[in-house]
Amino acid sequence: MLAAKKDRTESESPGSEADALQLALRYLGYRSRSEAEVRQYLLRRGYLPATDKVIEKLRTSHYLDDEAFARNWALARAQNNGYGPKRIDQELRSKGIDQSLIREAMRETFDQVDEAERAKRLLAKRFKSEDLTEPKALRRAAAYLQRRGYGGKVIFDLLRYSIEED
Repeated sequence: MLAAKKDRTESESPGSEADALQLALRYLGYRSRSEAEVRQYLLRRGYLPATDKVIEKLRTSHYLDDEAFARNWALARAQNNGYGPKRIDQELRSKGIDQSLIREAMRETFDQVDEAERAKRLLAKRFKSEDLTEPKALRRAAAYLQRRGYGGKVIFDLLRYSIEED
């Protein structure tokens, strides 16, 4: 009886691999995460000894895949939020994604849709009732696109085109 109790408490002690795995799976249940996010989460919770083993188990079970995560994140942020490449790049870097995976995800995402065309649609939706020939409106539109992660050349060309059009 005592030996069985001892075995159970050793395997289920706080900080055990089983607890860490359950915690990580619960964390992944909300949304997909990068490997670095899960690692950081487990370390914050005090699961230092079990972290590497849990990450490896999650990777082999296909719960963690930074390549798929980067691709899906970039595509969703571009389509749903209208974010540009600079903003998405910064977000993926903050999530601990490797730069080569970020480049590949960005190439796949922004090869599908013309960046200038997307910025134009976003601008038309956000500033439909404003006169973009006014300097104040132009500054606001440029700042808006910049916050969304569009590059200076795209913003300049788009706003210059909208002024020439009017």
